[in-house]
Amino acid sequence: MDDVTKPEKTPVYISSSPHVHSGETTDKVMRAVIYSLLPASAVSVYYFGLPALALLLLCTVGCVAFEALCQKMMARPLSVVDGSAALTGLLLALNLPPACPWWMALLGSAMAIVVAKQVYGGLGHNPFNPALVARVVLLISFPVQMTTWSAPAPFGSSLDAVTMATPLGEWKTAVMLTGKLPESLQAGIGQYFVGNMAGSLGEVSALALLIGAVYLFWKKILTWHIPLIYLGTVVILSGLFWLIDPTRYPNPLFHLVTGGLMLGAFYMATDMVTSPVTSRGMIVFGVGCGVLTVLIRLSGGYPEGVSFAILLMNAATPLIDRFTRPKKFGAVRVEG
Repeated sequence: MDDVTKPEKTPVYISSSPHVHSGETTDKVMRAVIYSLLPASAVSVYYFGLPALALLLLCTVGCVAFEALCQKMMARPLSVVDGSAALTGLLLALNLPPACPWWMALLGSAMAIVVAKQVYGGLGHNPFNPALVARVVLLISFPVQMTTWSAPAPFGSSLDAVTMATPLGEWKTAVMLTGKLPESLQAGIGQYFVGNMAGSLGEVSALALLIGAVYLFWKKILTWHIPLIYLGTVVILSGLFWLIDPTRYPNPLFHLVTGGLMLGAFYMATDMVTSPVTSRGMIVFGVGCGVLTVLIRLSGGYPEGVSFAILLMNAATPLIDRFTRPKKFGAVRVEG
């Protein structure tokens, strides 16, 4: 027996697995997010009428059509029924001004689905949020059309369609010309909260977006990490500037209820594909989005910085995941 060679001990590594299925599926999650956006969509139609409804339908149908066409041409299984393309179209429409031309809506749909999603391999492989990629491409390519804002004209009013500046744009222009913040802007925060202001379809009602976010929290689709850290960072940083010079910088509530911050924090930054997967990573991601948003709003050439901030942090997501990766459960060397 002494001559028998004993087998070498092979190290065993224990790793965790998703042993229990949550019961959620892609189509269930996508439908829930679409349902949560219905209040904001309804408010946009109320304030901007049939052009808003047409834009919502055109972008949604356009994204679904482009996804089906791409998958057909690439000989991939058709997955348009999972709702991801429809959600991308809805988010794209909510990121566009009410008077956006129909051809720009279709071009944006093509950019979102073909360039930002299918080229990378489809759902789950895209590094950047498709709707935001389309919005930024349109903003850079067609700045006049993308910054022409319609004044809200609720159903039943006799107002004609006119253009006006967004609150963020009005603030930036006033500070540039006079060095002071218009008092009327901060006095109108209550109106901005319900949606009575110019802006993209999804920017005009923080209240409607919060209602949808509460639904997503209730469905346990959203976690607090990214949206609350994102909003909290914006409040803290903008509050510091406001305390330093309240005649030049608006208070944090103004930043919360204007622009695309609410839409970005609850619906764009929380995209499961393009955001970190760990809790620590989500916190880092939210802080980064908040810091970049405030810096671009206060110092950048554009009055809004949400889209650029989220896309920049999308690019940093793989690095964040790498450095916030938790140790595997039971990842110790066990001698067999």
